[in-house]
Amino acid sequence: MFGLGTVAFAQDPLPSPSPSPSASTAETSETARPLYGYQGVLIETLDGRVVSSQAENDQFNPASNLKLATALVALQTFGPSHRFSTGVWTDGVFDKNTGVLTGNLYVSGRDPSFHYEHAVLLARELNSLGIKQVTGDLNVAPGFTMNFSPSAARSGDQLYDTLDSTLRSAVAARAWNYERTLLNDRAGLENVPSVAVMGAVTVAPVAPAAKLLLTQRSSKLVDILKVLLCYSNNFMAARIGEALGGPESVRQRLITALGIAPDELKISTLSGLGVNRASPRTMMKIYRALFAELKKAGLTPAAIMPVAGIDPGTLEDRFTGLPWRGSVIAKTGTLLRTDGGASSLVGQMRAANGEVLLFVIMNQRGSVTRFRENQDYLVMLVQNTRGGPKAFDYKPLMLTMKLSQTESTVAGGEEFEPPSKSHDQ
Repeated sequence: MFGLGTVAFAQDPLPSPSPSPSASTAETSETARPLYGYQGVLIETLDGRVVSSQAENDQFNPASNLKLATALVALQTFGPSHRFSTGVWTDGVFDKNTGVLTGNLYVSGRDPSFHYEHAVLLARELNSLGIKQVTGDLNVAPGFTMNFSPSAARSGDQLYDTLDSTLRSAVAARAWNYERTLLNDRAGLENVPSVAVMGAVTVAPVAPAAKLLLTQRSSKLVDILKVLLCYSNNFMAARIGEALGGPESVRQRLITALGIAPDELKISTLSGLGVNRASPRTMMKIYRALFAELKKAGLTPAAIMPVAGIDPGTLEDRFTGLPWRGSVIAKTGTLLRTDGGASSLVGQMRAANGEVLLFVIMNQRGSVTRFRENQDYLVMLVQNTRGGPKAFDYKPLMLTMKLSQTESTVAGGEEFEPPSKSHDQ
């Protein structure tokens, strides 16, 4: 049983206070509708002392909070400064006088954040080499994706159109202009990059004889994770999960590293969709490990997770009351139908007495809306027992800017020599 003051929370319906996301301190004492469903709670101090708990060893569906596990293993595997590479190759011959590349163009890479503006940037980099037209085909590697599309073929079609200014969509042009404006890149706004590919679009690996023209590197992993977790992007989580070896690989690594019993963690998808299982205690272990991994790099959870009431996305409209804004850093999890409705909130809160408390709240078999209200209430109640909320030290950076921080390098020499490593990136 979970208990704080005179308020108790159990598995069966019972009256429980439930403030609105922007509630004031006085409003948190009002009584609202009963909470139906199944609930697990674990709240701890930074040094591991249990503040409150309920069904903390029972299995729940964490939903999108599994993205925290994906983020943890990604940071452990690649490091926060890792950048995903997109390579542009050719098997053709370039005529500098005409700007025509006679031959085919190949694009390879698994950047989960590759979008319209990155495609236009490729066109600009190709223009910087003098390339304006390609006589052959545009071949995208089987693992290439663009604009969060899981289809390499559709991604190839979008890339084909976006490279060519005469085919570029208005959406693509706006994305490019918006990014250039944010970066104060006047030259990028004045010049319109364009590469016309005269052949077809195919999905094919890089030809063995192809030579590297340039490499575009994504934003840092830590910035990609910030966008992924703020918006709970399922595609990006799945793509990063593929690079980690898939759900079972991540599960085994967590079991080994965190001392989790095999039957305490079930992962079917690394985005959190479908039927997954973890207890509040297991989720607390994952969050603590993520907290520690970020700390090793001199980062806080706010570097990759949404700050409530400030960052756009899933927590934008929660904890928006002036005293609470910025006092909660957390990841949401929501499944409207699976397990009769599942909702979770995992993260940390700050109180006026200076304490930072870690929390896991997991609900299922009931109304997701009511679950969210109750999660907010529990967090606010704990803060109020410690003098009220206090905002974390956090200076928001526009998420668009984070994903603008790409890098491009042109292959050295006029012969566009490929690197010694394999073409598979």
